[in-house]
Amino acid sequence: MSELKSYLGWKVDYLNPPGEPAFAGPDSVSWQVFKNPVALAIGGVAAVLLEFADARIRSGVWDHSVFKTDPIGRSKRTGVAAMVGVYGPQSAARRVIQGVTNMHARVQGQTPSGESYKALDVDLLDWVSATASFGFLTAYDRFVKPVSDADKKRFFEEGVPVARLYGVQNPIRSLEDFDAMMQHLLPRFEPHPINTEFLDIMCSGRAAPGVPKGLQSALVHAAVSILPPAVRERLELGREYDLHWKGEMTVKLMAKTAESLPDLSSPAAHASERLGLPRSFLWKNDAERARLLENAAARQASVPAE
Repeated sequence: MSELKSYLGWKVDYLNPPGEPAFAGPDSVSWQVFKNPVALAIGGVAAVLLEFADARIRSGVWDHSVFKTDPIGRSKRTGVAAMVGVYGPQSAARRVIQGVTNMHARVQGQTPSGESYKALDVDLLDWVSATASFGFLTAYDRFVKPVSDADKKRFFEEGVPVARLYGVQNPIRSLEDFDAMMQHLLPRFEPHPINTEFLDIMCSGRAAPGVPKGLQSALVHAAVSILPPAVRERLELGREYDLHWKGEMTVKLMAKTAESLPDLSSPAAHASERLGLPRSFLWKNDAERARLLENAAARQASVPAE
């Protein structure tokens, strides 16, 4: 039976309709990265810190969302939006992204210093998109397994169509693009109590009930560890957020365990089945995945055209 995920009233079914493609394919780097929940957790926290470095985004999120009162619900909704862009049928992804855009169209205000902002400002959309791509890829590369330079570029290119749907005008296509955008915005970045309040929420039991607090803290420190040094310095995230060797070993063990154990109820598994592949497809080795993709393509080619 299909498990439906809900976002903004839309039911996202990763199993149906059979055969409908996602914006990234099953042979993509994106499908590999996004299947790992540990990399997503670390990358997501890093992305938020990078976004909160800019007062306009920080004020927009803190003043116009329920994050500080409902971090679990807010994080889950954000996770569904990210997953549907990678694994969801394209029709579902378009619906969800349009819903997000409609919601963001109502978000506007002023920072404490009096600077006006709108959530749909182009430079804010560009930066939010860039931080997510950087966070997820860097977390996977650091804590799961190294990603080649060629595959890093593939990952960024794979994200361009979805970024465009969100209204992003300048999607990054390389780490060099990310660095250039960061350097442009860096003079705006500043420390703020909201940053540390966010980190306190993520380290506490409020963020993920049932997960040991020490483990949550290690994931948060791992997220801080992948921030570009210039950003960490600007945010004044000091030695108290260092990831010590025991924490790093724990995080890497968790990430590599998640990489090897199939989650057959995940969007990644459901999307694989939707495209005629085993639910365990993404957890198989490279040779086996290539064989399964070849077989699926042969079956598709043999189906008579309507």
